[in-house]
Amino acid sequence: MKNRRQVRRTKSVPAAPERRRPSADGRPATAVVLGGSVAGLLAARALAPFARVTVVERDALPAGPGPRRGVPQARHAHQLWSGGAHALEDLVPGTVDRLLAVGAHRQPVTTDMVVLSPYGWYRRWDESHFMLLCTRDLLEATLRAQVLADGRIELLDRTDVLSLDGTRTAVTGVRVRARDGAERTLRAGLVVDATGRASRTARWLADAGLPAPERREVDTGLVYASRLYRAPEGARDGFPVVNVQQDPRAGGPGRGGVLLPVEDGRWLVTLFGTTGGEPTSDTADFERYAREELRHPLIADLLGAATPETEVSLTRATGNRRFFYERMKAWPENLVVVGDALTALNPVYGHGMSVAAQGAAALRATVRRHGWGAPGLARRAQRAVARPAVPAWDLALGQDVFYPGPTHEGPSARDRWAAAYVGRLMHTATGNGRVARRVTDVTSLERGPGVLLAPRVLVAALAGPLKPALADPPLTAEERKAAGLI
Repeated sequence: MKNRRQVRRTKSVPAAPERRRPSADGRPATAVVLGGSVAGLLAARALAPFARVTVVERDALPAGPGPRRGVPQARHAHQLWSGGAHALEDLVPGTVDRLLAVGAHRQPVTTDMVVLSPYGWYRRWDESHFMLLCTRDLLEATLRAQVLADGRIELLDRTDVLSLDGTRTAVTGVRVRARDGAERTLRAGLVVDATGRASRTARWLADAGLPAPERREVDTGLVYASRLYRAPEGARDGFPVVNVQQDPRAGGPGRGGVLLPVEDGRWLVTLFGTTGGEPTSDTADFERYAREELRHPLIADLLGAATPETEVSLTRATGNRRFFYERMKAWPENLVVVGDALTALNPVYGHGMSVAAQGAAALRATVRRHGWGAPGLARRAQRAVARPAVPAWDLALGQDVFYPGPTHEGPSARDRWAAAYVGRLMHTATGNGRVARRVTDVTSLERGPGVLLAPRVLVAALAGPLKPALADPPLTAEERKAAGLI
């Protein structure tokens, strides 16, 4: 089944080369990036116009797509929203086309999406934005090949980070240890922590005598279970995303699932449940959970004609956690924290990689604006990379605080008011294409949440849906036949 819609690809114009500036002691400018996953690779590329960059990674990085110990979440559903894809392409031109060439899908939003929201089935409106869909292994390998082809970037894999070097006022380098046990210090004019949820920056700052940063966690206890399937032959090209969303205000555990078309004619299926409603790693229970625990059995019906290719992968570390480093009164020179090390998000909303890409773009823009080695550069950069995380953080918390147990105090009055309005918007979006577009402006990270407060949107939300609710999933007859449903 071919998707006849013309694929509109992201284009970029290469930026003019930057002039590198030496450090204050006359040595060439250098940077060290801790972590070689998506956030670290993009941060390295962001800094390459200004300095020689060394990426330090604990794992042995594979030559192509492949699993590795430091990214256990790679087995689960990933997506790059168009807001993140634009940032990725701006930083590493040509990557989007390379991903499409090796099998990634460019999925129009909401045209090729079949979504059951807490307020009913969404209609499949004309394209507003898009998602890039493939396995995390393929995306990371494609990006890694592009970034490491840059002669300004060096990789040290199979290398552990022991500590930051410097004082409470300035970081001057990183102490590392190779697998043979040899230790050394890498001097750097800028150190970027992109080590994800395992980040030790807060502890390093405490050891240096700095006060603890403000920190917030909202953990629903979400458990992810994922499995790869071979799609039915007719449904291997152009099949829509299928998403049965959880309902955080139903009064119990949230249960949901998503089916994503990925490379090589496969479907990546992820099921998830919060505390009290978790899926298991039992392969025999996977399709039962999809049929009996989700709010609609559509995903289970689709799996009936698909062939499982893997066992079930399970992950539990899914809580939202944010360090507000940008609010600290004292911040050392030459240190920036990015990606999940700064803001780790519940993966069910699919914003982590997009926020990392936008944060890396903000890092580059800050260095370009103020100049390498400028006083206060790290503080400015830390504030800049935190900004793209705010909308995604608010979107995640706006849902997750309503589950039982993620916070001691429960949702605030502001949370309840905001959720009531967003709920009204979501209900309206099931039958109003203009409102649906404004919602996807925000969820795709293309625009800020202020667009949802525009007068026309407020009036539309008050009026409600313009079309009646759909009784059944909005699959076409061709899609149903291709998937073996008829």
